[in-house]
Amino acid sequence: MSRFKKKATGDVPAISTASLPDIVFMLLFFFMVSTVMKDEDLLIQNSLPKADQITKLEKKDRVMFIFAGKPHEKYRKQYGEGARIQLNDRLSEVTDIKNFILAERAARDPELEKVLTTSLKIDKDAKMGLVGEIKQELRKMDALKINYTTTKGSVID
Repeated sequence: MSRFKKKATGDVPAISTASLPDIVFMLLFFFMVSTVMKDEDLLIQNSLPKADQITKLEKKDRVMFIFAGKPHEKYRKQYGEGARIQLNDRLSEVTDIKNFILAERAARDPELEKVLTTSLKIDKDAKMGLVGEIKQELRKMDALKINYTTTKGSVID
């Protein structure tokens, strides 16, 4: 009599999984885009000194990093107890700074060469003689824009 009849079983319809691959792909893409990859592994101890008047560098693509400090405990047998310099992912000597600066300049755009900043991340227990040697090598390479990286805090503590 009537055209529309209720089903006798009353089963709940199955959930459509047709859009599931799209959702998984969107989540994967989101995490790939929003994740920041670690640039380099730190092979040295690097507890930065504190300063109360600091400013943040705005454009990280114009910065070269030089780390200095004592090697981590797991590397001390291999590299010794004295303070060392880390350029990219390897411990180096002060004389290697020249090649490091040349490689960094070659990797960047030519118009950025004049505005490249060298950021020194020096351990607070490192000797000033090592810092002086680093600065001398930077002067020889005409890398005169230097930034000292610190953490925010009281100088007295």
